[in-house]
Amino acid sequence: MRIVDRGANVAIIGEDKNARFIAGLLSELLVSVRRGHTPTVAEIRGILENATPAEGPPKLVDPTRTPNIIRRDLRVRPRTSGQEQYLTAVEEHEMTFVIGPAGTGKTYLAMAAALSALLSKRVQRLILTRPAVEAGESLGFLPGDLEEKINPYLRPLYDALYSMADMEQIRRLVEEERIEVAPLAFMRGRTLDHAYVVLDEAQNTTTEQMMMFLTRLGQGSRAIITGDVTQCDLPRGTRSGLAEASRILQQVPEIGMVHLNKKDIVRNPIVQRIIDAYDEDKARLETVVDG
Repeated sequence: MRIVDRGANVAIIGEDKNARFIAGLLSELLVSVRRGHTPTVAEIRGILENATPAEGPPKLVDPTRTPNIIRRDLRVRPRTSGQEQYLTAVEEHEMTFVIGPAGTGKTYLAMAAALSALLSKRVQRLILTRPAVEAGESLGFLPGDLEEKINPYLRPLYDALYSMADMEQIRRLVEEERIEVAPLAFMRGRTLDHAYVVLDEAQNTTTEQMMMFLTRLGQGSRAIITGDVTQCDLPRGTRSGLAEASRILQQVPEIGMVHLNKKDIVRNPIVQRIIDAYDEDKARLETVVDG
């Protein structure tokens, strides 16, 4: 396959189906640039790694969609078609479940949508929560009081917030109780009105915890529930509340259900290769057991 620059034209020389594939990609890039969006190297790499000539010309994310504006110098845009479906579902539903592997932007986009709604005054407060489930570590052995023990579980949520707005602004909103970051257990008995609620790592909720959370939503509120059902840290034999809720609620029209996959991974490309390697090893082990 060769691409030859001929001034105002580009010649693509190679097998017919491969040439059509590259021509389609170049056309998509040109449309994207003309509309004011410059595709990143990561976007192009993702397309080339995940699309095949047999699937037809590749498609970039629509650059004309309205981004979530966090502040004037930062815009959060979807980088894959799966992420685009994610943000569309969030806009169209009061409650959205987002399930997918690590690196697909589940938490980051949820935080972006929620923080944008708070700063634009579409909601009065932002509530971020996670179940404090031990992933191989023991909570009791961590130093400090209860707040200090729980803080490591919530640190990823703070990190996402600080990446989207000035640290002082976030701290001020926390002090004013317009942003609350708390373990899931702290949600019990509450009614959350005029709030944007994000439940992260929801695969680590039990059936009872998930039911408790889902029934907290009050008037004028929205919720995003994110998780990866393949990374459950619950004790063996305990059912994941996320897996059950996604099965039970999938036909409820007011609830959005988005499933991201390896094609939506936007971290370092090595993340996808790590996931592929583990998937292949798991498949080999299952084959050995079955045999």
